[in-house]
Amino acid sequence: MSELAAPDLAAAADVIELASGIVGKAIRHVAANGGPDAHQVVAYDLAHAAAQVEAARALLDYGAKGDVEARLTCAFTAEMAHDLITRLAGREKYWGIEIAPMKAAHPFLERFRTPEFLASLADQPGPRHLDDDMEMVADTFRSFAEKVIKPHAEHVHRTNADVPEEIVQGLAEMGAFGLSVPAEYGGFSEGGDSEYIGMVVATEELSRGSLGIGGSLITRPEILTRALVKGGTEAQKQAWLPRLAVAEVMPGVAVTEPDYGSDVAGIKVTATPAPGPDGEPGYVINGVKTWCTFGGRADVLALLARTDPDRSKTHRGLSLFIVPKPRGNGHGFEFTQDSATVGGTTGKMEGRAIDTIGYRGMHSYEVALENWWVPAENLIGEADGVGKGFFFQMAGFENGRLQTAARAVGVMQAAYEAALDYAHNRVVFGSPIVDYQLTQVKLGRMAMLIQAGRQFSYSVARQMAKGEGAMEAAMVKAYVCKAAEWVTREAMQIHGGMGYAEEFNVSRLFVDARVLSIFEGADETLCLKVIARRMIEATQA
Repeated sequence: MSELAAPDLAAAADVIELASGIVGKAIRHVAANGGPDAHQVVAYDLAHAAAQVEAARALLDYGAKGDVEARLTCAFTAEMAHDLITRLAGREKYWGIEIAPMKAAHPFLERFRTPEFLASLADQPGPRHLDDDMEMVADTFRSFAEKVIKPHAEHVHRTNADVPEEIVQGLAEMGAFGLSVPAEYGGFSEGGDSEYIGMVVATEELSRGSLGIGGSLITRPEILTRALVKGGTEAQKQAWLPRLAVAEVMPGVAVTEPDYGSDVAGIKVTATPAPGPDGEPGYVINGVKTWCTFGGRADVLALLARTDPDRSKTHRGLSLFIVPKPRGNGHGFEFTQDSATVGGTTGKMEGRAIDTIGYRGMHSYEVALENWWVPAENLIGEADGVGKGFFFQMAGFENGRLQTAARAVGVMQAAYEAALDYAHNRVVFGSPIVDYQLTQVKLGRMAMLIQAGRQFSYSVARQMAKGEGAMEAAMVKAYVCKAAEWVTREAMQIHGGMGYAEEFNVSRLFVDARVLSIFEGADETLCLKVIARRMIEATQA
């Protein structure tokens, strides 16, 4: 085996700046020639390229903390440069770039893309470098995932069962649902980096146990909490936040509709002013929501509805409601409002679970509402919140994107650990498969991608703690979730035929990972409507 190259962070920084300059030039070219909608393929590739550049940049500080860290950083930077070259090749004119713009990075790639260099990282995932408080958070949630979540994970997945109440109540006792609830309302949030990084760390560890019954549970309360913090009245915060913090109230999120997924501004479900049974001011809600995760078990739905019938107002005609409902069990429910009769018609709510190949346990529902009445005090912001629901909802979704990246890291970590363990124990042609270079390169690339995703998530968490990082949250979600598909696929491949069997949990990890690029903002929409557009806006500022 040839001698391994010594890490070179200065050279890595130069490659990152070179790549960043190319992406910036291409963005300006797209902006001057019709924008992302006119050049969707290029804009999509540019968004992913920019995300990968920022992931590499986030690794630079990490790389300075030790030899393994530096090697991971150089390996990922070389991967980023290679992927950028691949995206560019043959499309230079569409990017407004000369041929071979990354030529100066070639010596770096020759040093850090060798099979030997990647193979050396197979069992070198690198430390996370969290402070003592965050290490305690990680240890606490990892222990819960190991002892409580993992024993249920395979059964829930194979039988499409519900999230066990033991997990919901256990997380409530740990304070997991109050991580983003301000301390004055009974939660643990006091602002600063620790709030966001703590959420990322907890989400990763829970997702490592199971995406479907662990990693996503704290996201539903998180989304409603941030919407209330953003736009709720003081009375609403006092009424709802303490209950969210202890899981007295567990929410589902009802935004997507059958004809309107990522195009939230076009939704049709209506909320029309109507008095309640005692003349109390309120609204009746009519229409159908879909992909309402945890909608059956939930006590309330955070529901986005059109309060202005003028559809030309798009997102400016939407308001966000807290819609109480009874708890349901199983895969369907049907509820009526016995005391809330409006216009002689009793309110109805019906839901059916949508069967999915993975991400089982919480269940996503299609929910139909007919004259379902809610009091006016449940409109977030009350009178001042009319027409502002889209913005309140986005306040929750932006952090939801960061959490989804953390979920992806947790799923990848579980897949890597399973693959590494299997590779040490599976003997083929007289040797454990971990001894073969091809296996080592696969494992080394896994370790590199996981640490890059993790450190990028930490970086975005720090930005969001300062009220920044909305575009970066979309970037980390887009890039890391795509990486999770490759990591779980190759972990499955390392298992060979047994990877395709339900005897090993890696098959569950593979189908779970596939949903990550779809929910919390579909990959294509994030790239075209959020990342590319905001990069263009930044160049024009």
